[in-house]
Amino acid sequence: MAIQDAKWYVVHTYSGYENAVKSNIEKFVAGRHLEDMILRIEIPMDKITEVSETGETREVERKTFPGYVLVKMVLTDDTWHLVRNIRGVTGFVGSANNPIPLTDEEVQSWGMEGHEVVVSYQEGDMVRITDGPFLGFSGIVESVEPDKNRVGVLVSMFGRETSIDLELDQVERVSS
Repeated sequence: MAIQDAKWYVVHTYSGYENAVKSNIEKFVAGRHLEDMILRIEIPMDKITEVSETGETREVERKTFPGYVLVKMVLTDDTWHLVRNIRGVTGFVGSANNPIPLTDEEVQSWGMEGHEVVVSYQEGDMVRITDGPFLGFSGIVESVEPDKNRVGVLVSMFGRETSIDLELDQVERVSS
């Protein structure tokens, strides 16, 4: 098995043991030189603004999924046993001996890994819409915002110019 076979798995822990579990997995991985089998260990966090009774605000981090740690690893009997036998781990999400990996959509929506879109067009280019309700329409790129995953396209519909907002991967450049 190779690094490209690595998937994200959800490990259930005793409440409050998330940081200890993460730390212990990292120590075992380093000690046994398994960096190519267990690639990342994450505890998803949310930033929340708290307002005290006196009206003071402060930003704090809270665990998105208390009692869970996410591990990107190549699943083998050895890696399964290593993670499963860490103190504080109660098991993997899935059936008893068969952990279920997260889907690509779950991984992206939780911000664990981004998916890169290569933009081959710029403002003024002619593009074809390849997805969504405007599939098949063509138009001129008005704006490109890679940081927001957005592209503005001016499309002619029913004799009128209409500006529509799409995701970067919903359009492709029309070659001249």
